[in-house]
Amino acid sequence: MNQIRKSTDLAPEGAWFKSSYSSGSEGNCVEAADIAPQVAVRDSKGKHGPALVFPRSSWAAFVAGAASGVFDVQA
Repeated sequence: MNQIRKSTDLAPEGAWFKSSYSSGSEGNCVEAADIAPQVAVRDSKGKHGPALVFPRSSWAAFVAGAASGVFDVQA
């Protein structure tokens, strides 16, 4: 089950990272932190706000789906 927890309680600031594909110029980014055996995800605009925590396998499946276009919007 996914949980919502305050990001600063999960990992130190230096543990959070953005995708290399993120331009960061618009501020619409997510950041992830490896908190083995899970992955935490937060909004980059709310660094002290909540974070979602996922099993590593679920996060890997999401990233693979995003990379393969599974979530692309069809026009």
